[in-house]
Amino acid sequence: MVQVKAIKAFSDNYIWCIVNNDQQSAWVVDPGQADPVNRYLDEHNLTLAGILITHHHYDHTDGVEPLLKTNRDIPVYGPRHSPFKGINHPLSEADKVTVYDRTFTVLATPGHTLDHICYVNDELSFTGDTLFSAGCGRLFEGSAEQMWHSLCKLKSLPDDCKIYCTHEYTQANLAFAKAVEPTNEALLRYSDKIDALRANDDISLPTTIATEKQLNPFLRSHLPHITDQLPDTLKINFNLNEPWQRFASLRAWKDNF
Repeated sequence: MVQVKAIKAFSDNYIWCIVNNDQQSAWVVDPGQADPVNRYLDEHNLTLAGILITHHHYDHTDGVEPLLKTNRDIPVYGPRHSPFKGINHPLSEADKVTVYDRTFTVLATPGHTLDHICYVNDELSFTGDTLFSAGCGRLFEGSAEQMWHSLCKLKSLPDDCKIYCTHEYTQANLAFAKAVEPTNEALLRYSDKIDALRANDDISLPTTIATEKQLNPFLRSHLPHITDQLPDTLKINFNLNEPWQRFASLRAWKDNF
């Protein structure tokens, strides 16, 4: 009954559209722009039923206000205590949101921002800028330890859970992942697959938790070997004993990769 479709926005964003064709309506996740959403809704004869927000950054929220112009009663779910003031249904850890026949649990996932939340269930999850395919978000507000614990929450989802993140960063993330683990055969095969998809301008998402556990260096920071290729300057500057410390060193490396 429900399908998840990608609406392209900006240069590399995806606004996820949860479509119920029986009801001819849809919810959208992180609408950074209104125009692409309105075009999609018009083209498919859908009405907007609700909005999910993961965090306050403009490329996830700027479309909210114009989308509400024709109906101020549309629910906007998002993190409690967010700098973004357009949320009319604030959420905290463990709250539930039902979208058509799917119920999502809210995970607080600070790291990229302090207000970041994800909407998860056993089948599909919307992870915003916390977990990407083969990567994770930059640490703009939170600490490396916070982000590591946030990623561990997502890592505990079922292996076949589909992960819908907000950016088409997969190829760049895979280039870094291959620098971290140059002999990871699963990673090398996956990189070839994604290169073929992107050569045709095909979307690289969703990914799955099982795939990410095989090749995402940030989810693999519990493995001592994950920092073997770390540049010497970072090995000197970071304690690498704990998983979150290894994560911190990888994130610092990726920031300047």
